[in-house]
Amino acid sequence: MGPFSLEGRTALLTGGYGVLGTAMAEALARAGARVALLGRRDAEGRAAAEAMRAKGFEAVNLVADVLDRASLEAARDRLEADWGAPDILVNAAGGNRPGAVVPPTGSFFDVDEAEMRRVVELNFDGTLIPTLVFGASMAARGAGCVVNISSVSAVRPLTRVVGYSAAKTAIDSFTKWLAVELAVKHGEGIRVNAIRPGFFLAEQNRTLLTNPDGSLTERGRLIVEHTPMRRFGRAEELGGALVWLCSDAASFVTGTVVEVDGGFGAFAGV
Repeated sequence: MGPFSLEGRTALLTGGYGVLGTAMAEALARAGARVALLGRRDAEGRAAAEAMRAKGFEAVNLVADVLDRASLEAARDRLEADWGAPDILVNAAGGNRPGAVVPPTGSFFDVDEAEMRRVVELNFDGTLIPTLVFGASMAARGAGCVVNISSVSAVRPLTRVVGYSAAKTAIDSFTKWLAVELAVKHGEGIRVNAIRPGFFLAEQNRTLLTNPDGSLTERGRLIVEHTPMRRFGRAEELGGALVWLCSDAASFVTGTVVEVDGGFGAFAGV
């Protein structure tokens, strides 16, 4: 794979059990990386790692909560004892909660304040804390790659998902700030970027975008109509951007948010 190869590198991916996380983990593995999947649910993590090993990839499961620094530090110590410090950190953990969503017939003033905090914590703190824990060794040696997961709702706030949009906007800002901070203080070898996915069907949004028979809901139809490629993304289509950002092919790329959205962010609707 030349400059796109990740051979000999260790990648840690948070939130690697879902549809998109699994696809990203396998993309890293196909490029040559050994992959550690980190999450709270041991059984799902073990199953995901076993599925990757069955395909011939090198993978391991680490149990930790992205909001619990102590559990992350324990996972870091285990990883470093087995494989050494990670070269790549992909912060893919995130999600939404019903109380931080404004329903079509509801009002912003009905939003649950506690649920809003939980969404911000999961998406922003769930990126910040793993970066503090696993990024320190990268900074110490002046080499490494962090990739955060943003969302199209960060720059074009979508109706209903107020908490998620606000949290992902924070991810974009944090990505750019940290890229500058680390390059200036720790050298050109450590880079921080983000991927801004468009609309991909996953467990989190499937019932919002599709009906039980597979047809599109009204919201799903509007999204496809405003996506120039006229479809949702396929999970594996995140892999190319991810591998590129993690590889030497992107050695002069930092502080960038790469859109993988079928043109959604570029389309004005007319």
